[in-house]
Amino acid sequence: MQLVLSSSWRMPLLLLGCALALCYKACGVTIRTDNANVKVIEFEEAVLSCKYTIEKDPNPRLEWKKLGQNDVSFVYYKGHLVGALKTRAEMIDSSIRIKNVSRGDSGKYRCEVTAPMDIQVLAEVLIHLTVLVAPAVPVCVVPSSAMTGTVVELKCREEEGSPASQYRWFKDGALLLETSTTHAKVRNSSYTINKKSGTLQFNTVAKADTGEYHCEAYNGIGRSQKCAAKRMQVDDLNVSGIVSAVVVVALVVALCGLGVFYAQRKGYFSRQSSQKARSAYKSAPPKESDFKHTKSFVI
Repeated sequence: MQLVLSSSWRMPLLLLGCALALCYKACGVTIRTDNANVKVIEFEEAVLSCKYTIEKDPNPRLEWKKLGQNDVSFVYYKGHLVGALKTRAEMIDSSIRIKNVSRGDSGKYRCEVTAPMDIQVLAEVLIHLTVLVAPAVPVCVVPSSAMTGTVVELKCREEEGSPASQYRWFKDGALLLETSTTHAKVRNSSYTINKKSGTLQFNTVAKADTGEYHCEAYNGIGRSQKCAAKRMQVDDLNVSGIVSAVVVVALVVALCGLGVFYAQRKGYFSRQSSQKARSAYKSAPPKESDFKHTKSFVI
């Protein structure tokens, strides 16, 4: 026998299902945060907000965890702060107030609330903490000398800034513009600046590029930092000097070869070898058998 519901029952059942679904979400434990993406400058204060409501469980369990790449560590467990934040943070209801944030505090934090007696027993919220760090003094690599027409690369880098630093270059105290600008002189220049990697590259360096160079790192946090200026001297390639040096070396090698050939033709090497053989023969000590033979002959 097939049970067929009349149209008059379908609507009440549908409303009841929706009510149960809403009750599962609203009647159980619920959780929220005032700021899911917290950004704060290093050494300042940060608040990781977590607020929850429960249906009827009088003793819900609150836990805070930090999510690493390969592990999960407790931050608040069994009513106490633990780990690195134990001495630098405090609880404000169910939220965490970090008094003095460091760059190592950056990461993902999860607030979890468990209420076994509620319809929905578990709720959680994820919070991202980003600690902003000003750049350090960058390290600059500037060659002291270069030859015209060659490719020369100047480097600038620092590793502490968060977000990652960008870079600008100066020559003799004047800012070098990026080649992407519409200015005609800059667009036709022989250099290229990569503000993300910090490189300044001359595709064909010229004598006019001689000067003192320094770079500056910035990321919008705190003051920008710059390295000490270093001088790069660009000189023309001395072709005549190189040719003269090659000619002199060739002449010396040729003269040495002629001298060896002349000595060989005159027999100097063969005379020396024969004299060495004679001296070796004279200096050789008599053999014991020869001595015994002489003695028997005298007797």
